[in-house]
Amino acid sequence: MTPLDKPLKREIDVDGQAYTLTIDPDGLKLVAKGKRNGVSLAWKDVLSGDAGLAAALQASVGH
Repeated sequence: MTPLDKPLKREIDVDGQAYTLTIDPDGLKLVAKGKRNGVSLAWKDVLSGDAGLAAALQASVGH
């Protein structure tokens, strides 16, 4: 298996909106194309099952 030792960026389309997905050793981040702030999830949150709670908390604080 190839280790994830540097950020990997990919563009995805969700309902006609372009997003940049960055996967790195700390976790993942989804940002609307052309924006700086988005949703971040740490791998430990994903593994512990707290990913949904962390995303909801970030979304409520961000607005």
